[in-house]
Amino acid sequence: MDDNLELPTAAPKPEASQDRDEEEQSSGDEDQGPDWTKIPGLNVARPVIPKRGEKDFEPTTQGGSGLQRHVLDRSRSAMLEALKATRTISHKSVSHAIWYPQLGRAHVTVAKGIHLSTMGHSVARASEGSEDAKKVQKRLELLPEEALYLVERGAMFCWKPTDVPLHKTLHLDDMEGVPMSVQQAYAEMIGAEDLTFERYQVYAYLRRLGYVVTRTKPPSPDYPVPPPFPNQVSTSIVGRLFSAVNSFLSRIVRIFTGGCDWWRPICFSRWLHHNMNNKSLFKSLRFLPSGYDIPLHVQRAPEAPPTPYQIFYNLYKPSTTFKKTASPPPDFSVVIVNARTTPMPTISELTDLFGELPELPPPVPRKRMSFAQQKQAAAAVAESKQTASQAPFAQPSLLRRSFAWIWPMPGADNNAKTPPRPTYPFPSLKSGKKMVVVAAVDAGTISFFRFGQGVFTEWPMA
Repeated sequence: MDDNLELPTAAPKPEASQDRDEEEQSSGDEDQGPDWTKIPGLNVARPVIPKRGEKDFEPTTQGGSGLQRHVLDRSRSAMLEALKATRTISHKSVSHAIWYPQLGRAHVTVAKGIHLSTMGHSVARASEGSEDAKKVQKRLELLPEEALYLVERGAMFCWKPTDVPLHKTLHLDDMEGVPMSVQQAYAEMIGAEDLTFERYQVYAYLRRLGYVVTRTKPPSPDYPVPPPFPNQVSTSIVGRLFSAVNSFLSRIVRIFTGGCDWWRPICFSRWLHHNMNNKSLFKSLRFLPSGYDIPLHVQRAPEAPPTPYQIFYNLYKPSTTFKKTASPPPDFSVVIVNARTTPMPTISELTDLFGELPELPPPVPRKRMSFAQQKQAAAAVAESKQTASQAPFAQPSLLRRSFAWIWPMPGADNNAKTPPRPTYPFPSLKSGKKMVVVAAVDAGTISFFRFGQGVFTEWPMA
């Protein structure tokens, strides 16, 4: 029978077996398009994401039969109907907020759901509606990226104040203004409080993965920030005095010797020369110091624009215990740049980034143990704790404690006699002592790059 003479029919296909359903859900069908005709109903309150289907035919130069064109048109129509479906949310878990453009904040009036446990911050502001204008009340406010994220995912209704008189609506008497759509929220909130489209894309992507994202630089004094990093560069008074004396003596020596020409290492002065032999040559070699403690001598132009490589977000893992009023030190520091307009970071920009970050502790080496070994180790630890709790503690006498430097306590120097185990250097060399994450956004595609400050100069390889 000729394919061109086939009459199209809208009869559904017979149900496939269970094995065929498993094949459709396998990873081999990821490249195929979804079958929009398998949606159980387009007028349902909550549309269902369709499953991927099989391609019934391959493209041919003749175009295809009437049945194939009919199946294609039916799938295209089903896709358009599914995309036109009304998006609905549950009123039991939706929050309400009012967006104030002059403040760049969204005031949460009704807080519901679990999102606000790690989002928003409390701000004390004067109440405008109360009789006492000086009365200060604390309220929950959201940054632009936080409000836009909740509006986009359907977890919050955002309202905007207006001077236009509005009709009263049932259950919405306490709301001010008109509701904002997702498009209006994008137009209003992108650009407020240094929020760019690339920064919001990174924020929404990390929030969907379960991370807690906060600002590094507080946009207002009421915004909670983590404790400051400990100062890694601490110069004592003795160190400063020693460096001053050393520089003074080096200047005096340079006056009498006339300086040293490093292009002629075997000539120490204008009058003193050494013979060309190996011993004198090796003594005259110049050793350059290495490591990140040596400052960079890079001259920057005064009219140079500010660098785009600045830490913008603090990132916390989902397993990290986070409290908004007392946030812990961040797990990662994220820099966001536009890949289309921003070049690779220079050594000066990376040095400035690493100067703001603390030194990370060396990673703990992993001990691969079987389940039986882990169970045995846990039992040994529990037994040792029980024995230590039951054993009576013999308090040493006052004389023994006073002359402990003559008669050391038994077991006090066991750890000192045991030689320390050499540390495995490769985890530290891989992770580095400082680390920053750069998120490069290229037309919506986000790529994360980790830059670490190495510790090769601190680990002797011999």
